[in-house]
Amino acid sequence: MPGTVVTRAGCGSTASSPTRSTAGARGSAAPDSDVDAVLVAVVLVAVAAAFVVSASAGFGGSLILVPALALLLGTKPGTALAALLLASNNVVKVWAYRTTIPWRSAALVVLLVAVGAALGALAFVAVPDDVVTIAVIVTFVLAFVAERFDLTRLRRLGAGVLAFGSGATSGFAGTSGPLKGLAVRSLDLDRRYLVGALSLASLVGDVTKTAIWTEAGLIPFDGYLLALAAVPLMFGATYFGRHLNSKLGERGFTGLFWLVMMGYTARLVAGL
Repeated sequence: MPGTVVTRAGCGSTASSPTRSTAGARGSAAPDSDVDAVLVAVVLVAVAAAFVVSASAGFGGSLILVPALALLLGTKPGTALAALLLASNNVVKVWAYRTTIPWRSAALVVLLVAVGAALGALAFVAVPDDVVTIAVIVTFVLAFVAERFDLTRLRRLGAGVLAFGSGATSGFAGTSGPLKGLAVRSLDLDRRYLVGALSLASLVGDVTKTAIWTEAGLIPFDGYLLALAAVPLMFGATYFGRHLNSKLGERGFTGLFWLVMMGYTARLVAGL
């Protein structure tokens, strides 16, 4: 009889379990949905902020977007998705700054960024991250000294090395750090043309990375849906950023440029 009681209880519980489990599922689905909604909202805020910074300074979007998405999605998927979003946004940026892109002056830098980005994962796969981070920081300090003391010739000679280095570090770490900004700034361009050149270099580098990481299957399908959802943000943030750039003036833009550079370096130091 005890066995029969257990069996009946089991039957009773089995009969009523769908209702309970469904109710439980409904109860648990709501918090999950709320969490998902919060995550999407956080991502979209980070995307908008990254696009505004990128459009006003010409670069710096990965400073916000890579750590935000890596935190939410994991390092590899987050970094790969950031590359996709930044590549899409850079298409809009290049269009917005199309009249102030120095195609000839920036051609070599852009080419070396592309080559570096393509070879980055292979060239730096065996190099410890800390070694690369320290090298980037040292390069930034030297470039800051060159800027401070107006060592124009030295900066020009190093443009190619910096451009390749920016592509290479971007290829395996998701962000070029301050190297890309230093490489393009060494061309001594007016700030509007500087932003145009940075936008073009960023586009080429991010498209190269996205193609490689898509082939490797690092970008989840939902990432492409998020990129589509972010299209209105791309246009709004890009043109707002361009408006900010036009209002900053030369000194204001220089300050913004070095603020982004310091942000990159601080993030690198924090990762050591």
